[in-house]
Amino acid sequence: MSLPDLDDRNFDADRQHWITVRVYYEDTDFTGMVYHANYLRFFERGRSDHLRDAGISHQSLLQRDDPAAFTLTRVEVDYRRPAKVDDLLHIRTRYIGMEGPRIRFSQTCLRGEEVIAEGEITAVMIHADGRLRRPIRELVEHLEAFRWTGGGTAS
Repeated sequence: MSLPDLDDRNFDADRQHWITVRVYYEDTDFTGMVYHANYLRFFERGRSDHLRDAGISHQSLLQRDDPAAFTLTRVEVDYRRPAKVDDLLHIRTRYIGMEGPRIRFSQTCLRGEEVIAEGEITAVMIHADGRLRRPIRELVEHLEAFRWTGGGTAS
């Protein structure tokens, strides 16, 4: 699979964000397959780049008069197939939307057309000291333009 046509911020026409990850030896366990926890790292890169390419940087959130950050409250990952050293993986990130204080993402790791892992991620916004806070209104409004439209492939 080649990546779909992407805009200059790595989003396709359905508002899905894409990054490419090469599997290195350091990503694998003794069997030569990607260690399960490393998919969380790949997904983190996908979410961070999604936010950055949507115009929201972690540093800008921390430099506000009322500093803010994200933390995860729920991670569900289904592992479908193993990835191995030298594989070229595509991480697709879909911003699903907000539900109260929860920010939801759906992510898929693909090797070509083959689904390697899928994740449903829930994050919340916190103060710099770790206390829960309401999502920043401007951020919520800004992210709405990047919410997945439901097009594209279902997997």
